[in-house]
Amino acid sequence: MLLSAYEQGLFPWYNPEDPVLWQSPDPRFLIFPEKLHVSKSMRKILKKGDFEIALDRDFPAVIRSCAETFRPGQEGTWITEDIIGAYTELHRLGWAHSSESYRDGKLAGGCYGVRLGKVFIGESMFAREPNASKAAFLVLAGILFADGAAFIDCQVNTPHLESLGGTDMDRKDYLALLDRTLAPRRYTPNADSLDRRGNWGELYREALNQARRS
Repeated sequence: MLLSAYEQGLFPWYNPEDPVLWQSPDPRFLIFPEKLHVSKSMRKILKKGDFEIALDRDFPAVIRSCAETFRPGQEGTWITEDIIGAYTELHRLGWAHSSESYRDGKLAGGCYGVRLGKVFIGESMFAREPNASKAAFLVLAGILFADGAAFIDCQVNTPHLESLGGTDMDRKDYLALLDRTLAPRRYTPNADSLDRRGNWGELYREALNQARRS
């Protein structure tokens, strides 16, 4: 049901006491490869290797940390036990992925989302140290774009994501773009292989080396 919802531009977002609510915001907030912004300060952080960045090392810890993070203006979390269970299963099946920042072996920040062909839908991020979530996200974004992703769907506008190059798009335009981008995945016999990449480690090393060279 989650994968079908994403293909239709929907995602779950609701309070724990509510029934499952499916969202399709207007406008939609996206990051395109040519718009991704890496500030000078973040380039220095990535180049110095202030954080160890890993992919899919501890997806359950990332999603639970996102659930536990305090967010001003929000009471509680939409990342309920049902959501944690569903996305952890998506991760086990190869659809959901996490990017993590570590300092001295301890998880300092990260993000997670779902990969559908050339689309990555970001779900949530958290940071226990300044810049930890940005570092994890930027390395992940570099990997995704190097691997042919057309855009990252950030869902709704936040100042944090806007600083990384996010831009608004009308919902009707987004749905048309999503349909065009996912068309090969829908009609290709080996469609699943477009979503389950086996070379994340290799892509990660190249993206990190590129960040250090920049």
